[in-house]
This record gives sequence, C-alpha cells and structure tokens, in this order.
Amino acid sequence: MPPAGEIGEAPAAPCCSESADERKDVEEKSDINITALVGNEQVNEDADNGDLPSYVSAFVEKEVGNDLKSLKKLDKLIEQMTENKMQLEEQVLTISSEIPKRIQNALKNAEESKQFLNQFMEQETHLFSSINSHLLTAQPWVEDLGAMINQIEEIERHLAYLKWISQIEELSDNIQQYLMTNNVPEAASTLVYMAELDIKLQESSCTHLLAFMRATVKFWHKILKDKLTSDFEEILAQLHWPFITPPQSQTVGLSRPATAPEIYTNLETLFCQLLKLQTSDKLLTEPKQLPEKYCLPASPSVILPLQIMLTPLQKRFRYHFRGNRQTNVISKPEWYLAQVLMWIGNHTQFLDEKIQPILDKVGTSVNARLEFSRGLMMLVLEKLAADIPCLLYDDNLFCHLVDEVLLFERELHSVYGYPGTFANCMHILSEETCFQRWLTVERKFALQKMDSMLSSEAAWISQYKDITDVDEMKVPDCAETFMTLLLVITDRYKNLPTASRKLQFLELQKDLVDDFRIRLTQVMKEETRASLGFRYCAILNAVNYISTVLADWADNVFFLQLQQAALEVFAENNTLSKLQLGQLASMESSVFDDMINLLERLKHDMLTRQVDHVFREVKEAAKLYKKERWLSLPSQAEQAVMSLSSSACPLLLTLRDRSLQLEQQLCFSLFKIFWQMLVEKLDVYIYQEIILANHFNEGGAAQLQFDMTRNLFPLFSHYCKRPENYFKHVKEACIVLNLNVGSALLLKDVLQSASGKPPATEALNEVGIYKLAQQDVEILLNLRTNWPNTGK
Repeated sequence: MPPAGEIGEAPAAPCCSESADERKDVEEKSDINITALVGNEQVNEDADNGDLPSYVSAFVEKEVGNDLKSLKKLDKLIEQMTENKMQLEEQVLTISSEIPKRIQNALKNAEESKQFLNQFMEQETHLFSSINSHLLTAQPWVEDLGAMINQIEEIERHLAYLKWISQIEELSDNIQQYLMTNNVPEAASTLVYMAELDIKLQESSCTHLLAFMRATVKFWHKILKDKLTSDFEEILAQLHWPFITPPQSQTVGLSRPATAPEIYTNLETLFCQLLKLQTSDKLLTEPKQLPEKYCLPASPSVILPLQIMLTPLQKRFRYHFRGNRQTNVISKPEWYLAQVLMWIGNHTQFLDEKIQPILDKVGTSVNARLEFSRGLMMLVLEKLAADIPCLLYDDNLFCHLVDEVLLFERELHSVYGYPGTFANCMHILSEETCFQRWLTVERKFALQKMDSMLSSEAAWISQYKDITDVDEMKVPDCAETFMTLLLVITDRYKNLPTASRKLQFLELQKDLVDDFRIRLTQVMKEETRASLGFRYCAILNAVNYISTVLADWADNVFFLQLQQAALEVFAENNTLSKLQLGQLASMESSVFDDMINLLERLKHDMLTRQVDHVFREVKEAAKLYKKERWLSLPSQAEQAVMSLSSSACPLLLTLRDRSLQLEQQLCFSLFKIFWQMLVEKLDVYIYQEIILANHFNEGGAAQLQFDMTRNLFPLFSHYCKRPENYFKHVKEACIVLNLNVGSALLLKDVLQSASGKPPATEALNEVGIYKLAQQDVEILLNLRTNWPNTGK
C-alpha cells in the first residue's frame, strides 16, 4: 500500500455511478482468464530462466498498479490462480502415471520385432543357400533346353518359310488352272490376294522370299494384264475409241445396234477385271513423276483401265508434238493445248454415261472424267516442262506461252470442272526460275502498257462521256485501262497453287499502283498552273477512281484470303509491329491501305489547290463588295423592291461559273468535297473580311442579309437542301445585325449581365445563334449603328 501522502498526489479517478463500476468488473473478468493463461506460460519461462520474483512483481504491478479500486480483483485473481494450479497438478499426476506404461509397451514391442527379424534372417540365409544349390544343379539343363528351343524356333521359321513358299506356289498353280480353263475373273481375284500378301510381307527381312513373291506377282500380272488389255482394246476398237471427232459427229452407236448391249456388257466385265489388277499394278509400276522442283501434289496413278484407254491418245500426242513434226512448233503452244481440250470434250459424254456407272457399281470414289483429264494433263505438264527452258529468255514467246496456258487453265476449270487441287499447269509456272521470269515479263509489259495509255491522245477523255448514267465517276481512259490491267493481272495469278506466289504478284500490283500514282503526280505538276483545266480535273478523277476501286477490292474474298496469308508471313518474319498485325488480323486495315492513303493524300492536295485557286478569284471579285458603304445604305422601307448589290455581282458570277465548270469536270463525290471546302473558306472570309471589317446601319444590315440569303446561299441549293447550314458564321451574323432594336437592346443587356452563364446561351439560342460565341455576338452588336439615342 502506498503512503497516504502519495495517495493524495495520485491522479484522481473519475467519478462514476455504480453501474459503470459493475460494467468495468465484467470486462475485467474476461481479461483475467486470458491474463492467467498467458501468465502460466510466462511463469514457466521465467522459472526456467531463474527470474520468478521479477515476474511476480511485474504481474502484480500490471493487475493492481496504483489504483486502489483494482484491489477488488484480488479475490477473483487468487481464485483463478488456484484453479489453474489444481489443473496443472492434475495434468502432472496424469502424465507421470502414463509415461512409464508407454515406455514399457514400446520396449516390449521392440523385443518382439527383434525376435521376428532374427527369424527372417535365418530363413533368408537358408533359402539363399538352397536357391544357389538349385541353380548350380539346373544350369546344365538350362543350357541344353536353350539349345533345343533355338533349334525348335529355327525349324518353325523354316517351316513358316516353306509354308509361305507353298502358299505362293499354290496360288500360282491356281492362277494357272484358272487361265487354262479361261476363268479370268477368278485368276484376277487370286492375283489380288497374292498382291495383298506381298504387301503384308514388306516388313519381313527375308529378302529372297520377298523377291520370289514379287517375281511371281509380276509374272502373272504381266500375263493377265496382256490378255485383258488385248481383249479390252478389241472392245474399244469396236466402239471406235478414241473419239477424234466432236460428239455430234461420233459414230459410237454401232453399225449393228443388236450387238451393242453385248459389247457394253463385255466392256463392263473387262473394265472390272482390269480394276482388280490395280493392286498389283501399283506394286509393280512406278508412276511417272516430274522433278521435285515443280512441287506437284502427290497423286496416285491413273486407274489401269483408263491408262489403257489413254494409250492411243498419248501416242498421238507424242507423235504430233515431239520430235521434228510440223505440228511441234515451240511458238504455237495453243496447238497442243487446244488438242487436249478437244479430246477431253470429245470423250466426256462417253465417260459420264458408260464408264462412270461401272465405277459407281464397283464402289470406288474415282471420277472417270477427272481421271481421264488427269492422265491427259500429265502430257501437257511434260510438254511444258520441256518447252519452257527453250523460250525462257524470249519475252514475246514466253508471254505468249503464259497467255495460252492461262486460257487453257481457265477453260479446263470452268468448262470441265478440273479441280485446282490436282496437278495443273500453274505448278509448272510456279517453278522458281520460270516464276521469276513471269514476274519480270509481267512487270515489263505492264509498264509498257502504262506508257502507251498515258501517251495516248484519248488518255484523259472518258470513254462514256456521252452516256450520263454510265459516266458518274468521269473516269479518264488511262485510269480505266490501268485498273483493267490490274484486274487482268489478278485473274492471271489467282489460280496459283501457293499463297506465297500470290503475295509476290500482289506486291507487283502494289508497285504498279505506286508507279502509276507517281506518273499521275508528274503530269499533275505540269498542269499546276491550270488547276481548273480539263486535264487537271481528269487526273483528279483518275486518282479518286483508283482509290475507290482499291477500297472495294480490299473487301473482296480473294484479297481477304491474301491478307490472312500475309498476316501469317509477317508474323513469322516479325516484319510488322504488334499494332499493325492486330489491325490486319481484325480487318481494320487491308493489303491496299498504303496505296489508298497515298492516293487520298494526293487527292486532298489537288482539291486543296483547286479550292485555293477559286478562292483567290473570289477574293479578287469581292474587293468592291468589301468597300460597300454599309453605313449609308437606305433602309428597306425606303426602297420599293430590294435588289442585289451591284458590287456583289462579280463575286456571285465567279462562284457560279467556277462551280458549273468544276461540276461538269469532276465526278459527283469530288465536286461535293470541293464545294464544301470552298464554302467553308468563303463563310469565314465574308464573316471576317466583310462583316467584322464594317459598321452597318439598318439599310446596310438588310442589304447584306438580302445578298446572302436570296443570292449567295441559293447558288448552292442545287447541291444540298439547306445551303445556309454551310454558312453558319454569315447566317448568324445577319441574324444579329437585323434584330429589331428592342430585341437587340434586350440581348445586349442579357449578355452583359450574364457573361459566360447559361442564361446567355439560352438567350442566343432563342434568336437562332448556335455557332457564334458570346464575345462574337457582342462585337456584332457593336457594329450596328441604328441604336436609339438614350444617352448611353
């Protein structure tokens, strides 16, 4: 307990009611439990550290301190401590009684485990010695048995080998028996089975067996093929195959109609039997392949029956178009290309009506007409591969060859439905050396064509100038010819087999567009002094037309596919930024964007030059109108009829004449841009140079409004419904200048009292002012001279 004097010096506890003390006691009870638990842990730690007295002192100081009222907690604290002490003693007694029992159990388990382990060790030693003894005893048996097993396996292999030989000989004997009895279908079926066995044996390492099997298959295949081919050719001869004349004059209908069903039945039988030999034919015949540099798509050989049907045509082709024959002229590729197309056309009907049903009945997916066309196409490809190196560096011959090949390809695909996935002439033209030469020649002839079209006398004249409905774009002949040239180039390369080749042609087209743009720019610079002249306008129409067509092409499916291919190439080569790649991928940009942007910039520059030229003429014509005496003009009441200011006539005449001139020379879209750009400049000019530069009495303001609303604005009413909306500065200035005096005074007061506040804006909107700012309206009001004399 502290001395009485110290009690008096201690800070006085705040006076509070009994209910407050009780609430405090409840809170302290909950704290005692926590403190007691924490205290127990700290007692243990401090006891271990030998510092128990200091802990007790600190604990009492914390719980009691200098507050006498806290002594009330002592009973509760002692009671709590006693309970904790009893709990701890119970825990110590419980643990001290259980631990010895657990230790004894653990020791007992360890002893038992040790005994089991010893027993297992003894058993393991005994088993180990027994196994070793058994292995030593059995070793001679194992060696003898292994030798016997090896002998057995070798005998089994020999037996299997002999079985295969026996099976091959048996099948061979069967084929021989079938042929002796003239049972060709069964012989063919047996050969098919033998060929399938040959395929199964391909993984075997028995080279002699494989050779024997292959030789046997080859032997019987040749015999059967020769026999069936001979019979098949006889049937074809009776049908007058091949058909050299067009379908209309063919005599396929036999001279003896009664025998026709029998012939077609024999045709079907032999065709099916030859089809059976297809399996063995694939094993024995290597398909003819052109060098890998042509990158032809992989394709199986033409089916055997159609190979036989193609043989006479192949002989005719090689006879006429190889060697020193007069028909083999390197400068006339159209001869053999037309011949192949004629053969396909001559035989299409027969193949569709007679051969295709046989293939459908057998269950194969082969299309007879396409298979026949594929066989003839190989002749063309071989001929092209042989001829192209001979004329590669003769531009005229090479260009002629490419033209004829493209015409041939177009007819082959469009008329006869030849798929683009099959080997075709475009694969030959895509070979690196040939393709680069094609690009070079294409560029050379395109540039020559551009030179001729720009130097033509009719280069800047529209072909349709006399036909209003057709000549909306007013396209000069050179621009239309150039875009036709680009379109033709697109048609020429769009069937190329790979996207990379198409992209190279696309780059050529873009280079040509850029070259033509540069040429147009050069001609335009020569015509700069006559920016309103016919040729200058024709150049502008050409630029606009090319840009419009390129923008349309950008949405074409073909160019969208090229854009996707270009995106993949750019992504692989990292030649574009992520932003540009994203724009390409999302179709925000196109493959022609660079060209379109350059053309649009040129178009804007040319239009700006025209607008500036007309605007200079307008300013020159407006000099008298600027000097009009707006302060001394008579009021509207003093005039019988309002009339146009005489000084405004040159201005309006210039505008009218130039507008009519350019409307006739420019296409609609360009002229619309032109007059809107001109009106924008004219609106600002009249507002700043005429209205703001003068003061107006009542008559002057009325005259200005009459000149503008009844004469200037209607000049452009032919081009839009409300031309005054393009003259917002002038229109609103006329409104301010022509307000009656009362409204003008009221507006002036509102603007002065509510500067920059909503009431000012509302007041302006009420009188029709939306464009002009408040300060501009105040300036315009000060330009009025017809204010009442109020002493202000």
